[in-house]
Amino acid sequence: MPKDIQKIIKKSSDPKLIESVFEFTVDAYKDKIRLSGENYIARAIRVANMLDDMNLDPTTIALGLLYDILDDIPSSAQAIQLKEIEKKFGKELSHLVERISRLEKIRYSLYIGVKEKRSFARDKIENLRKMFLALAGDLRVILVNLVSRLDQLNYLNYLPENKQKIFALETLQIFVPVCRRLGLSEIRRSLEDVAFSYLFPDRFKWLKENIDEQYEEREKYLKKLIPLFKKIFKKERVKILDINYRAKSYWSTYHKLVKHEMNFDKVYDLLALRIITPDIESCYKILGVLHKHFKPISEEINDYIAKPKPNGYRSLHTTVFSHEGKITEIQIKTEEMQKEAEYGVCAHWAYKEKINLHKEGNNFEWPKDIPDFWKSFKIDFFTNKVFAFTPRGDVIVLPKNSTPIDFAYAVHSDIGNHCELAKVDNKIVPLNHILKNGDVVEIAINKNKKPSKDWLRFVKTSMAKSHIKKLTEQNGNTFKFPLPNFIRRKLTEISEASKKKREQKELFKKQGLKHVSIAGEKGMLIHLAKCCNPQPGDKIKAYIAKNRATVLHRTSCSHLKKILEKFPEKVIDASWE
Repeated sequence: MPKDIQKIIKKSSDPKLIESVFEFTVDAYKDKIRLSGENYIARAIRVANMLDDMNLDPTTIALGLLYDILDDIPSSAQAIQLKEIEKKFGKELSHLVERISRLEKIRYSLYIGVKEKRSFARDKIENLRKMFLALAGDLRVILVNLVSRLDQLNYLNYLPENKQKIFALETLQIFVPVCRRLGLSEIRRSLEDVAFSYLFPDRFKWLKENIDEQYEEREKYLKKLIPLFKKIFKKERVKILDINYRAKSYWSTYHKLVKHEMNFDKVYDLLALRIITPDIESCYKILGVLHKHFKPISEEINDYIAKPKPNGYRSLHTTVFSHEGKITEIQIKTEEMQKEAEYGVCAHWAYKEKINLHKEGNNFEWPKDIPDFWKSFKIDFFTNKVFAFTPRGDVIVLPKNSTPIDFAYAVHSDIGNHCELAKVDNKIVPLNHILKNGDVVEIAINKNKKPSKDWLRFVKTSMAKSHIKKLTEQNGNTFKFPLPNFIRRKLTEISEASKKKREQKELFKKQGLKHVSIAGEKGMLIHLAKCCNPQPGDKIKAYIAKNRATVLHRTSCSHLKKILEKFPEKVIDASWE
């Protein structure tokens, strides 16, 4: 067994789960080889190790090992595999594995966009992010997906160029914003830079060539500045735990340079100093000491402790002119704040038994309307919505339980009015089919086709209902001339006769069979033969079927005559009372 897995098992609160899942994946991955030439289990171990370093729970680490278990196998085999996982490890883990396999659907829209060289509108990308969350349904699924994505990016060069572009675009447009909102800054920076290098290689190359010298120069400067700061803090009797610095990601730097007309001198935070303190009180003391010794830029002072960022980030930020007149950005935070800055939501997760997550969750952007988010880690923001694709990759957002008719009207009223046939994922479905997240829906229209009143029984959107009602009411008043009286009388007679016949049938179903005597006995289980449909007053015989039920036939029935020839002993007398 690899040392990394042994380490995880030793550290885990549920070592038996990790060990048994690992053994299961070794067997499942034994014949699966990546384009890089390595076995699938190698990546599974790397992902599990990263999740363990983030102090995540055994179920999440087990999910990391099982991440690729359904990859590249047919749906029938996937169902068998999921049942096996449920049998061995429980329903929860099986459900999470199924969720993770659904996330591939998000790629459809990006694939179409890259293929057709189309740009992506902001609202379309936002809908893709929402679909991503709806498909994931659980925070653990997102975390495992992000960590796995980080590992995959290191092997992106083995994919064809068009797939590299899609993968990189998906990373920047979907995964990076998700990281930002969850406060996972370390993962975010890594994702940004690798995706940037594949998506915009020329810009990345230019930036790297121009910035490495800048980084090196500023790094030398900060290394000289740190001892000076430590000396000042010691003299002022302010305790610190550490002073270090972090480099801004290439992607973030590029965005900032664009804002400042590509002028490096206007970007102060290429490298920022981080001062780690034992408590919040020390943060504010250090801020005062820094401003006492160095002139601050007033508009660059931000208190994210008193007012955290939407993703929960907390710190004091200031930008000062140092002793050589150079501008330096400084971040002041506690050790706990630093862990939050690196691991975001995971820092809370690791210490959830020590803090009030229900209360802490109010600082975060996503769960502000969903208080149970921090209790269960379930993403139920969009349970009342369904996100489906058009064949061109546009995302259509509909109410839950919507149908292809709702989808058609959401695309365009004319498509809804003339909808004749629907396909979901290239398979023809009924028009009342319930759509699921990630479905690709194709509508076939017929200009002679009109809406049906029956559609009102299953459509969900007010738009669909409004158009259907409007057109079916118009179609109901298509006669432009008065009907002659004799036709009206005839239609009334037919209608009343039909109504009377229906009433007689219903009455007969309820009471008629109670009055049948079989060989002098009543109360037996009786069925009417469909071949001759006997009615009260008809001459009848009874046939005793295999299941001991009695079937009534008219005596004139041709089927009864054949039965009498073969099984005369099974036909007995019957009569209506």
